[in-house]
Amino acid sequence: MNAEDPACRSLGIVLEEVAAGRARLRMRITAEMVNGHGIAHGGYLFLLADAAFAYACNSHGRVTLAHSAQVTFLRPAAPGDELVAEATERVRYGRNGVYDVTVRRPAGEVVAEFRGQSVTVAGRAPGDDGKHP
Repeated sequence: MNAEDPACRSLGIVLEEVAAGRARLRMRITAEMVNGHGIAHGGYLFLLADAAFAYACNSHGRVTLAHSAQVTFLRPAAPGDELVAEATERVRYGRNGVYDVTVRRPAGEVVAEFRGQSVTVAGRAPGDDGKHP
């Protein structure tokens, strides 16, 4: 899936880890990512969290899409800040799932919290070898 993700690549988002129901991504805020207040635009924070959510919910090998999501912005991020998004599966039931993502600075300061609900559709995730349950 990572090889087929030009949005993440174009923003310098790096996939650090993916495991069943989990993912960790990293992104540095650039000067082009700030809003009129001089802080990171919330859309970029949402995108980072959403990408971690996508990798986590697709880690089971089936094509899984966002059904809905929400984000709570807790602290501003500034140009030069490196952010880490860690996604964790909370529950999967039938074709649905719930995932939480925490976006933080590497030292641990939380910048945003994200919750995504997923739905699994037909087919295998890109690059999946078919060996998942």
